Amino acid sequence: MQRLALDHITAIDTTPVQLAQVARGAGCDGICLFMEPMAVLPLMPQFDLYGDRAARAETRAVLDDLGVRLDLAYPFTLAGRTEVAAFAPAMECAAELGAGLINALLYDREPERRLDRFAAFCDLAATFGLGVGVEFYPPSQIPSLASALELVGRIGRPGAVGVNADLLHLMRSGGSIAELAAAPAGYILYGQVADGPEQAPEDLGREASYERALCGEGVFDVAGFVRALPEGCPISIEIPRDHAVADETSAERARRAVDSVRAALA
Repeated sequence: MQRLALDHITAIDTTPVQLAQVARGAGCDGICLFMEPMAVLPLMPQFDLYGDRAARAETRAVLDDLGVRLDLAYPFTLAGRTEVAAFAPAMECAAELGAGLINALLYDREPERRLDRFAAFCDLAATFGLGVGVEFYPPSQIPSLASALELVGRIGRPGAVGVNADLLHLMRSGGSIAELAAAPAGYILYGQVADGPEQAPEDLGREASYERALCGEGVFDVAGFVRALPEGCPISIEIPRDHAVADETSAERARRAVDSVRAALA
C-alpha cells in the first residue's frame, strides 16, 4: 500500500505537535500541516511556528521522534498583489520542519503575471530545498488538472514542481481518473483522498474545507484514483468532518478516516 499521511483539516482541532501524535496513532507516516492558524478554519487552535522558535524546534523533534514526516506544508496563496519575497519566512519554517513539498494555490487573474510570479515562487522555494505542489481548485485561477499541468509544464521542473492532485477537486472540476493517469511523468507529486456525493453542493468551498465524506460514503472511485497516481506517490487523507468535532476526539476522527481509506484500497 502507498504511504499515507494525515491532513491537518482531518484533525482540525490539533496543534502541530498534536497532529503528529494523532497521525502516528492512526498509523500514518506523514502529515500535511498548516504552519499557521487560518481564520477560515475557526476550529484550529492558536499556535505560532513562525515567531516561536522553541515551538518550531519542539515540532521538529516530535516529528523525528515519532518517525512522521512533514509531506506538505500550507498555506501559500498567490494573488494579484502577492510579493513573492514575503514567503521567505514561511519557506524557511517549512524547510526547518523537513517539508518535502509546499502547497501553492493561485488566485491571480492576470495570466502572464500569474506565471511570472509562480516561476519566482518556485525559484525561491528551490533556494530552501523545497518542492512545489500546485493544488488545482475550481474557485481558483487554476481550476482543473489540465490547467495545473499546463502551468507546471511551462515551469519545466518535473519532480520538483508539479501537481497536488486532490480527488474531490478532480471530481468537482469535471476531470477524470483517466486524465490523471495520462499525466506526464514527474508532474503528479502528491495525492489527496476523500469521498463525496455525485451531485456537487452549491458551496464548493464549504465542502472542501469543512464537510467531506469518509471513503465508502460517497461515489468517488478512491481505489481507481490511487491506482492512477505514479508509483510511490504519497497520499494524504483530507477528510474534514467539522460536524463530528463535538462527538469524536481528533484521534477518533483520524482513525475513522484512515480506516475508511484502507478499506477502500483493500
